[in-house]
Amino acid sequence: MRRTRQIDVKRALILTATFSFLCCCSKACLLPFLTLYFRQLGLSPSMTGIIMAAKHAVTLVWSPAAGLLSKRYNKRRVVINCSLVLSAAAVLLLLLLPSVGTPGTQSSTCNTSDLSSGSGQSQLNVTPSTRSQTLPTHSDLVIATSPNNFVSEWKLGPVTTPPNRSHTEHSDAPVSQGNSSEVPVISQTTASVDHSTISSLVNAAKNKRSVITSDRFEDQQKGSSGFLASLKEMDIQNQLFYLTLIIVLVWEFASAPLEWTADDGLYEYLDYADASDRHGSADVWGLLGAVCGVGGTGLVVAQLSCHVAATRTSRSAVHFYSYVGLAALALPVGVYLPLYLNRKRDRASGLLKGVQLVHGSPHALLCAFTIVLVGVVNSAVENFLLWQMEDHGSTELHMGLSLALFLLSQAFFPLLAGRVSKLLSPGRILVVGAASLGLQCFYYSFLWGPWAAFPAQVLGTLSSGAVWWAVRIQCEDVATPGAERSVRRVYGSLCLHLGSVLGSFAGGFVAQRFGVTWLFRGVAIGIMAWCACLPLLQWKAPRQRRINYSRLLAADASEASDSESEPERDWLDKAMEDSRGNNNCERRIGH
Repeated sequence: MRRTRQIDVKRALILTATFSFLCCCSKACLLPFLTLYFRQLGLSPSMTGIIMAAKHAVTLVWSPAAGLLSKRYNKRRVVINCSLVLSAAAVLLLLLLPSVGTPGTQSSTCNTSDLSSGSGQSQLNVTPSTRSQTLPTHSDLVIATSPNNFVSEWKLGPVTTPPNRSHTEHSDAPVSQGNSSEVPVISQTTASVDHSTISSLVNAAKNKRSVITSDRFEDQQKGSSGFLASLKEMDIQNQLFYLTLIIVLVWEFASAPLEWTADDGLYEYLDYADASDRHGSADVWGLLGAVCGVGGTGLVVAQLSCHVAATRTSRSAVHFYSYVGLAALALPVGVYLPLYLNRKRDRASGLLKGVQLVHGSPHALLCAFTIVLVGVVNSAVENFLLWQMEDHGSTELHMGLSLALFLLSQAFFPLLAGRVSKLLSPGRILVVGAASLGLQCFYYSFLWGPWAAFPAQVLGTLSSGAVWWAVRIQCEDVATPGAERSVRRVYGSLCLHLGSVLGSFAGGFVAQRFGVTWLFRGVAIGIMAWCACLPLLQWKAPRQRRINYSRLLAADASEASDSESEPERDWLDKAMEDSRGNNNCERRIGH
């Protein structure tokens, strides 16, 4: 009892909750929007799938290995702090990559007069219907002049042959108007521009070297940019793909040990204080942090879209800077994070023991295969749902709120678990949850508007909350005393990430060949077909329920303490005294 008094459990729980909140909030600011950034760079779906599959593969292998090494050499705090710093530094390298695709237009409505400083131009509202009549910034202009020094073309995209239109007041020189859905040009009431103004605009465009033309990337391949000149044998898209892959692998190599190492140290600290049952509160705070991160970032990006458009900064950079800022806030918490090293617990053998326990139970094996399929489906949703939403007019605001609603909905199932468990067994709840995930994906293939994904997110109560509740019950059935967390990690880390690797790799090629719509329909049909077969397999599989001896002993001890009577205690004490008295008599006789 003395050792528990030396530990401030309340302080440890506060630090644990704060660290979990900041880390999950940091990840949620960027990870859900990462594949959308890859799309803006110009990567194809197959390239995106390969990058995400490599990312999950590093997590699958490196997380347990780094946790084992940090424990063996007692460097958990060093690993946690280095992971925060190095991951924040590595992720910023992605912002240095140039885009090989057409830059996306701002989806929000902005007033360019609010973004300009002291210009006497009239106010022009940027909307989809008036985007073709909006002046671009000086750094984006491709200016062509007529022989009479009047502006003939102001545009962002490739130069096209325009219809003739007469100028006002001074000349009948034609003004080019490109495709109104792609390139902005000046309005019909544009007045003449003197020679000095044209010269200044041309010089500004040349100095900034940001003229966007159709042969921009051909010039880069010839050595004009120098950023990707070292990879001359490949086209620009493949160069960008390999650079992105390398950066993502370095980033994941730095960030993967964080969650595993911190979780081990915190759990062993609370277990040392006999408060390991309160370790689950960190998951609640982590979920709340993820909700705030994904929803708050989408809202911030939507509010700052006009300002970002004026400064020519990619809106996706806000996600990266949010990730880095929250990681910086988590760093001082990580310095004071309560950690404990229990050398008596071998986590490597514990994880292997968990694999053996799952392998020895047919029902546990069926659950493991189901989680692998859930990982496949989740990877398709995580990688390409935002692509599907963007194709139907959704902005980061719609995306962030939609994902936040999904996270909140999955947190409601524990409140309903008591009633649902009276109607369905854990095996049936697993089937219902996986089928709900398939129905959710099938709905995603029929989106029709910016807010269309919101009704399906409510199904997260079953597709995520119910699935992991059933997995927790399965872990309690097959685990021996002290192996519950190891069995849980077999499902939550090994099986889930294995499915994510397979789903990301295959899903990228399917989306490349057939489109994102048919990818969602394919994974929905696949997991629903498995759910149709799973009840029959569960019925035929032999039931091997292990006895949880730790709970049984705890229950027996509590019952014994309540039912034990005073005469029984007196009898035991009297028997012990008689035994001591007999021993003393024998000693006296011997002397």
